[in-house]
Amino acid sequence: MTTHLTHWGAFEASSDGERLTSVRPWRGDPEPMPLIENIASAQHHPTRIDQPYVRRGWLANGPGAAPRGADPFVPVSWERALDLLAGELGRVYSGHGAEAVYGGSYGWASAGRFHHAQSQLHRFLNCLGGYVRHANSYSLGASTVLLPHVIGDIGWVMQHATAKTVLAEHSELVVAFGGLSPKNAAVSPGGVSRHNARTWIAAARARGCRFVSISPLRDDTPQEGEAEWIAPLPGSDAALMLALAQVLDEEGLADREFLRKYTVGYDRFADYLRGTVDGTVKDPQWAAAITGVPAGRIRTLAREMAAVRTLVTVSWSLQRAQYGEQPLWLGVVLAAMLGQIGLPGGGFGHGYGSAASLGEPARIPVPRFPQGRNGVETFIPVARIADMLLNPGLPYRYNGHDLVYPDIRLVYWCGGNPFHHHQNLARLRTAFARPDTVVVHDAFWTATARHADIVLPSTMSIERDDYGVGEGDRVFFPMRALTRPHGVARDDYWMFAETAERLGVGKEFSEGRTAGEWLRHLYGEWRLVQSVAGHDLPEFDAFWASESLELPVPDPDQVLGAQFRADPDRFPLTTPSGKIEIFSEMVDGFGYADCPGHPVWLEPEEWLGGAAAAWFPLQLVANQPRTKLHSQLDVGAHSQSTKVAGREPVRLHPLDAAARGLHEGEIVRIFNGRGSCLAGLVVDDAVRAGIAQLSTGAWYDPDPDDPTFCRHGNPNVLTADRPTSTLSQGCTGQLALVEIERYADAVPDLAVSSPPPVTE
Repeated sequence: MTTHLTHWGAFEASSDGERLTSVRPWRGDPEPMPLIENIASAQHHPTRIDQPYVRRGWLANGPGAAPRGADPFVPVSWERALDLLAGELGRVYSGHGAEAVYGGSYGWASAGRFHHAQSQLHRFLNCLGGYVRHANSYSLGASTVLLPHVIGDIGWVMQHATAKTVLAEHSELVVAFGGLSPKNAAVSPGGVSRHNARTWIAAARARGCRFVSISPLRDDTPQEGEAEWIAPLPGSDAALMLALAQVLDEEGLADREFLRKYTVGYDRFADYLRGTVDGTVKDPQWAAAITGVPAGRIRTLAREMAAVRTLVTVSWSLQRAQYGEQPLWLGVVLAAMLGQIGLPGGGFGHGYGSAASLGEPARIPVPRFPQGRNGVETFIPVARIADMLLNPGLPYRYNGHDLVYPDIRLVYWCGGNPFHHHQNLARLRTAFARPDTVVVHDAFWTATARHADIVLPSTMSIERDDYGVGEGDRVFFPMRALTRPHGVARDDYWMFAETAERLGVGKEFSEGRTAGEWLRHLYGEWRLVQSVAGHDLPEFDAFWASESLELPVPDPDQVLGAQFRADPDRFPLTTPSGKIEIFSEMVDGFGYADCPGHPVWLEPEEWLGGAAAAWFPLQLVANQPRTKLHSQLDVGAHSQSTKVAGREPVRLHPLDAAARGLHEGEIVRIFNGRGSCLAGLVVDDAVRAGIAQLSTGAWYDPDPDDPTFCRHGNPNVLTADRPTSTLSQGCTGQLALVEIERYADAVPDLAVSSPPPVTE
């Protein structure tokens, strides 16, 4: 058995050289994940891309020929595919410049450090002069922009979050806005060796810690926490948090000394709480009418939070909605009002339950493939890709800057699937029709590959040599190839090296090294740097022959903000004031009505006037799936095991199902003014009444005559392609208003389960 690593866990496998014959979780993982079952079953699925393909219309008529997403593909040899690719790159770079190439390539790609698709692509494009890049992420679009204004470097919260072992030993109350989802806590960029979400929560509960899960889903927190479930209307968390703050302020429970010493702007925020600004006191009665949470419970919860060592943690999901900056900012404000930031087990957290890396002690850095220098300064916030493609030359605002969308002629995507991450997919499909050329490397015929012109087949990580370690993880794994590649698939490095040679930058890209030589070279450089830092690590051959390598952890008992609390003058934050900014002069100075200088309640646009709510009375929660990471390996056995008649399951409360005459196992149509999709109904009282929960990740399968209709169950045909706010321009894919009805027509066949049409 050979050990390997994925974003959702390590596993041990054996093979016959062509396929995996046995797969089991790594024996060192105390909480292994069943997602590992997707790997072997997906490897040779019919949707694997077996050789290079070129879209027929592009091949016959040249760049820009329609119809992208519906045209058949023509199989070609590697030589012809790379010649065509090099020719098109040469045409665009020479005729339009590097600012006409978008190489954002957003996605998690491979768990391996060398064969990380984004790094490979960015190095390649930098050798040609650069590319338009993306900033931030779909997961943390609002957080990455807002938090530097409020608490400084986001790494202060993300990479140095209070260790979960400290929470287990010291927290007395954990108030989790958005819950502590065990499925999200099971994954991390780069991999997870030892899952521990249930372990630390169980330890804390056994010691007497109470958990309060504030979420529309009861199972958003592990059973081990025995959590109290409070279920506000999705999108109303900011109102609930303001009411908690109002009680702390009104009843003298706020830590005034902490606020004076470590924060700025509290008085201006307090005037808003008290109604001095707008005549509305943000008290529990006010919040109850918005959230549906009883005013009495809001008041007693505020008192409970002030009475004990309390962690206020906000999941990433809350900021993935319109005005998502507000509940995130308010989470910091509540923790500051309690005065416990910097104390073991108290303070603020952002993402416990959102990724496995949160609360893991910072470990030494690991080898990385150098990307070189990007000669283009132009960028977009990642969730604005459709706006960019549809509106070249259009001005827009972002984080205090006045920017202009570039005119993109070529999109190069490698290791990602925007038709999973993005919203309003019919609009994205229209946007993808605009560039002259779309190039995609992928192992599978995802929707993005089906909307490309040149499609190059990538290997899966089990088909190539690499090494890997997760973000915040401490176990470094050699990742030896377990099987030969599917078809004639090749790794991205080989594709780029061959194309670079054709374009005259081969030496600049490869430096004369094969992939195997790069692995050895990067490891050797890393080992030398770490030896100077006092870390004795094995030579490459010894590491490569081992099962894994335990990395040093400098400070396993970290507490967020401990140094800042001890001496704010010596260890100031990187905000303009050096303190926590409850009111930000900088943000206020931007003049954005949708994100003012302190946190406020802003009613989502879909609620305004109540018209949309009357037509579409259910609140859709499009959260992350349990049976896959995003859309990866959706064709795998574990992912397929939870589908209903091949469709993604949608959960509905029994009262909502009965009101519509719907029954468990039926195929239903979910719809709103933007689009519709099919799903299989699951009736479950773990979902708040008035909620429809449909996870993301089903491969987009548009009806040939109607791209707004997904036959497979992708909720992003329903979500709005609008930003969180002008400040961050982040993703708002978490929530939407919808209605559900029985699907009365014959259930259509799925196209995504088979390759697209191929012609000679």
